[in-house]
Amino acid sequence: MASLTPPQAAPKWTHTAQEILDLTKAAIAKHKEVEDKVAALSPEDFTFETVLEYPYLQLALSDAETEFDLINDPLSFYQNVSPSKELRDASNEAEVLVRDYGVDSSMRLDVFKAKQAADENIKRSGKKLNAEEQRLVEKMILDGTRAGLALPEEKRNELSKLQKEVSQVSLEFSKNFNEEKGTISFTLEELEGVPADVVSGYVKRQEDGKDLYDVTFKTPDIFPIFKFAQNPSTRQKAFEAYEDRLVINTPLMEKMLALRRQIAALLGYDTWADYRTEIKMVKSGRNVIDFLADLEQKLRPVGTKERDTLLVLKKQEHEELGIPFDGEFYIWDYRYYDRKFVEKTLDLDDMKVKEYFPVDKVVPAILEIYQTLLGVKFVEIKGETWHPEVQQFAVWESDAKDESGFVGYCYLDLFPRESKYSHAAVWGLLPGFTRADGTRHYPLTAMVANLAKPTPSKPALMRHDDVVTFFHEMGHVFHGLLSSTQFARFHGTRVARDFVEAPSQMLENWCWEPKVLEKMSSHYETKEPLSSELIEKIVKSRYVNIGLFSLRQLFFGQFDIKVHTSKDSADYTALWNTLRESVSLVKGGKFTAGQATFNHISGGYDAGYYGYMYSLVFAADMYATVFKADPLDPARGQKYREKILRVGGSRDDIDSLKDFLGREPNSDAFINEIFGSGDAKSAL
Repeated sequence: MASLTPPQAAPKWTHTAQEILDLTKAAIAKHKEVEDKVAALSPEDFTFETVLEYPYLQLALSDAETEFDLINDPLSFYQNVSPSKELRDASNEAEVLVRDYGVDSSMRLDVFKAKQAADENIKRSGKKLNAEEQRLVEKMILDGTRAGLALPEEKRNELSKLQKEVSQVSLEFSKNFNEEKGTISFTLEELEGVPADVVSGYVKRQEDGKDLYDVTFKTPDIFPIFKFAQNPSTRQKAFEAYEDRLVINTPLMEKMLALRRQIAALLGYDTWADYRTEIKMVKSGRNVIDFLADLEQKLRPVGTKERDTLLVLKKQEHEELGIPFDGEFYIWDYRYYDRKFVEKTLDLDDMKVKEYFPVDKVVPAILEIYQTLLGVKFVEIKGETWHPEVQQFAVWESDAKDESGFVGYCYLDLFPRESKYSHAAVWGLLPGFTRADGTRHYPLTAMVANLAKPTPSKPALMRHDDVVTFFHEMGHVFHGLLSSTQFARFHGTRVARDFVEAPSQMLENWCWEPKVLEKMSSHYETKEPLSSELIEKIVKSRYVNIGLFSLRQLFFGQFDIKVHTSKDSADYTALWNTLRESVSLVKGGKFTAGQATFNHISGGYDAGYYGYMYSLVFAADMYATVFKADPLDPARGQKYREKILRVGGSRDDIDSLKDFLGREPNSDAFINEIFGSGDAKSAL
């Protein structure tokens, strides 16, 4: 298979800053030219037979939009991964141009009227469109309505100005998030309890005659302090600095939310949340509030019991160490005592488990599991990438004999570096779609992660949490690779935002299956897989303190929906801290600007964070119904590929779910997972 040549070349990654801007401007001009041609046509020209050499107008516009995205999506990606500040700045500047143009394009009344006239002509012609073509026509009309094209000209102009402003603010918010370079320093004494191999990776320096260790706010550096630092003052200092690392974003969030309130009002929506959820499965802001409140009510007794148990553990340790105990359980206590509880009750040491998950074993093992389950093959290739550490793969059908078996490209950028996107995420850089001549354009997906690098004493190792995250993100990769839609608009993860996480959340279950854990583990020294005893402990740990964990997720969701359903501005720092204490059941210290680190709110999940919990209901149902009996069965994998991945967003997500499950989805599996019975399921 390595001898096969992909029918589509991989893109280049050697752009200069000037090229990024020039290509972006050229793409904008080309797209505008198509829209100008459409606008110049008279209504009688919108026949079914031909519009600008296309069977109907929507196809001409769809192709123009796709060609526009094929150029601009990779160029805007540089800002998240490029080691060059010049390229990152150019990429960010290019995205500003694209977003501003996108606002102008979406507000073109002449093009919208052309779409409406074309829609009427299609209906009058009696010609039948296929289901995906009909969906495209309907979505294009809805786009115009939601863009405010029914408004009078004065209000349309005002709306356009506000949308450009909010786009600029959200880009600046995300840029600050990506480029944050802060550190916090500790003495070796303050770091007592943090594993030596982690400490050995910190930058050591001298100040006033004493050794200090500089800790970045990247996950592999700072999170071990939350989990292992014995001194509560160290954990508090680390947590409060981490929460305050992006205080520069505080005024940007205030401005962003104010602009969204104005836009929602202009468009005639009661709140921004109502505008954002109208096209999602949940349908309204009120439904989100009700969903989160109902789940909080069910989880609160579970979380309270867990917190009280951890508080007893804290009291015991403070007495043993001679540390004053004030009877409170703080947020910087949570990860530390959650770990201690697991170690004590299950005799499960997270750092020992990590030794069985070397990156160079886990990544190929996870790829192998997915390849077998879904019937594909990854072939590593050596081509252009944006950084030497990036791995590049050509992906083929497992039985490919010629170029017709090509699936697409995948890039893995797995390790942290300065100014790189600091969490884990997947970008669909190129979509798959059918060209006008019937040939295929193939997708490209890129996973960006921040796994721990090797230390002087040990190779790069993954915590079990990291393994779960990697498996989850690979789920998004395959959603992007194995979708096969007619139009790019519906490709891959371009589904409802409150469904998009469900497939990947379902796939997390594999990381708790004994035979999968054995398959992807190998001790970095002995090469032995996890023992059955250790695997049993890992599986038992899955729902330990699940109430507190879930309440923390609900806090993020409630903050998000509260600021997007409120009609007035507020002290968002105070709201963040008081709401966290109320919902998460853990005390805080001084107020910190944690909301300024909440990048989801600027990155497309605004009024959408609830979706993580909402989609868990679907994920649990999918896994329990189809995969639980045999999670590595390729036949079940093919069913998943056909019913969920292939169709992307080309039909309503509820229809894909029903097709996959063979019935309407329900919350039984989710409730059984969290609570162990169906007793609490009534209002979910």
